[in-house]
Amino acid sequence: MPDYPAATQRSRVRVPLRFNDGYSVDAELVTFHGLTDGQEHVAMILGNLPTTPSTTPSVTPSATPLVRLHSECLTGDVFGSSRCDCGPQLREAVEQIATRGGVLLYLRQEGRGIGLYNKLDAYALQDEGLDTYAANTALGLPEDARDYTAAAQMLRALGITELDLLSNNPDKADQLRDLGITVGHRVPTGVFTTAHNVRYLRAKVLQTQHTLPLAKLTAG
Repeated sequence: MPDYPAATQRSRVRVPLRFNDGYSVDAELVTFHGLTDGQEHVAMILGNLPTTPSTTPSVTPSATPLVRLHSECLTGDVFGSSRCDCGPQLREAVEQIATRGGVLLYLRQEGRGIGLYNKLDAYALQDEGLDTYAANTALGLPEDARDYTAAAQMLRALGITELDLLSNNPDKADQLRDLGITVGHRVPTGVFTTAHNVRYLRAKVLQTQHTLPLAKLTAG
């Protein structure tokens, strides 16, 4: 058994989603009681969520659900900032998960867990030449402050203990495994480069081993 408390489902509601490019899909949003960090994280169920394999011989076990842990990014997700790749990753993830069936966990972890104001302070330091991780450190903050215990609680509350993870970040898979969640495969996201985020993406590869094609991340 995990050494963290169980969370429970609080409410479920259907919400139709529509993106700027015209893509639309219905999602079921789930909220929770008892999350360890006290944040209002939301699970977004998309497509036909695979269930635990049946013990009935005549029933074919369902496929493993596809899951993304998406950290909130107000500037990228809402305002369309091209300083990061968060908005395009969110859009891509919703469609991929809806097609296969699974869950997107929308986690309130702005700026890799340092918060919106600190993230904008870090942006100012990046404008002076620091990379995204060095900027956090210069502010006296962790390079990445995210903890995924609440994500594991949410998954267990949804009955998910085995999944394929849609992510370029090996730390997400490592933390989930340490929290008792079986990660079968790590499915990479697309590469969404702009003239403003190439240094940011290169830093993620060089500093935290994100699985992005470094040779393609040039500022040309």
